[in-house]
Amino acid sequence: GAHTWQRMVGCDLLEDNSTRGYSQDAYNGRDFITFDMDTMTFTAADAAAQITKRKWEVDGTVAEKRKHYLKDTCIEWLRKYVSYGRAVLER
Repeated sequence: GAHTWQRMVGCDLLEDNSTRGYSQDAYNGRDFITFDMDTMTFTAADAAAQITKRKWEVDGTVAEKRKHYLKDTCIEWLRKYVSYGRAVLER
């Protein structure tokens, strides 16, 4: 049958100009694996997710790519869209 993989990623730009990011994956509508950017670790929700976690850890680049996206790319886009919104509001 059909299966579904979902990833939710996002970043926040806080009032003090600090940032935070999050990344969560789900499989068939259930939590699967989450990424903690501060510790650079993945947390598996169940035994099946442990397999993916181990593969990603062995690969060695998955956490680094995820962190780069959350700290750099996502924040860059967020700052851009905030500036667009500000420009519209200040018309």
